[in-house]
Amino acid sequence: MRLAQCHNFHDFRRLARSRLPGPIFDYIDGGADDETTLRRNSASFEHCDLLPNVLRGVQQVDLSVTVMGQKLAQPFYCSPTALQRLFHYDGERAVGAAAAKYGTMFGVSSLGTVSLEELRKAYDTPQVYQFYFHRDRGLNRAMMQRAKEAGVEVMMLTVDSITGGNRERDLRTGFSIPFRLTLAGMLQFAIKPRWGIDYVTHEKFRLPQLDEHVDMGGGTMSIGRYFTEMLDPAMNWDDVAEMVKNWNGPFCLKGIMSVEDARRAVDIGCAGIVLSNHGGRQLDGSRSAFDQLAEIVDAVGDRIDVMMDGGIQRGTHVLKALSLGAKAVGLGRYYLYPLAAAGQPGVERALGLLRTELERGMKLMGCTSISQLSRANLRFRPG
Repeated sequence: MRLAQCHNFHDFRRLARSRLPGPIFDYIDGGADDETTLRRNSASFEHCDLLPNVLRGVQQVDLSVTVMGQKLAQPFYCSPTALQRLFHYDGERAVGAAAAKYGTMFGVSSLGTVSLEELRKAYDTPQVYQFYFHRDRGLNRAMMQRAKEAGVEVMMLTVDSITGGNRERDLRTGFSIPFRLTLAGMLQFAIKPRWGIDYVTHEKFRLPQLDEHVDMGGGTMSIGRYFTEMLDPAMNWDDVAEMVKNWNGPFCLKGIMSVEDARRAVDIGCAGIVLSNHGGRQLDGSRSAFDQLAEIVDAVGDRIDVMMDGGIQRGTHVLKALSLGAKAVGLGRYYLYPLAAAGQPGVERALGLLRTELERGMKLMGCTSISQLSRANLRFRPG
């Protein structure tokens, strides 16, 4: 299978699976516990039907939106995700370049593998810095100050990861940074030699956002252990309110799911919230963001920009979320599989396909701009 034969999310996933060692593919692909929420995230869109209008004159379609003060040419963005250079040696560089090509926003993670300064200088498109709240408050302040000095537009705090989810696929393979694999995991790397050759012949893997602060080299640091030992479960609304004040710019909370929390985000001055269950990787059994979207839009949508991520696989999924009131949607696995499969050309192809699907869907819905989408375009199936 080649990149040119990839026409949708599932094709990219298959190509990535054929090229990645099993433990790395499972890290991208897996969820927490029984992976119930992981499956539900995409399935939730299937309970919603689109109701199109016709004869509306739709020669030209405008897909642009403004989110947290950032003008995007598309109503979707590349969510911050960790460890991207493990999936492909270009990592965040490929994602940033593809996002810039399509005029949309991309995120850089605290666990990113390219420095946020390099990415900010290289790609002239809105950039989010996503960070976790560490037990070391000085580290939190230093990370925010670094992002401010680099010129990052939006600060995004992930609030659903104060401890690590139970990702059993990773436990079985021994996936960790640095690698300390089980015998079965080592075999998976042996049968995918191309990945290993790329890994050892390119720039050394590191975590530049953290390497001045966290020693992950003196023994194995699993991702789950990082969440459990480094992050602060005592984080509360007063802590976040102080960060919002200190940042003094667009501040977003990622991982909000309840109306009560959405209202608190408004009260402390956040510019945006992302409804998210972390791609089904944290609390298994939690509600899907799409299912919770209308409730939160109705409560706070006139006072804060509401976004969502989780389960987006098609342009019609984006249409449904926007029709419910989301200002934009975040992509995670949707771009990670093509990144792993083919680097920058893969991410560009995936974003291009999504844009084409969305533009086609808008025309078939009889809408020429995102503002014309509404709940009048939707019907929900019972049950």
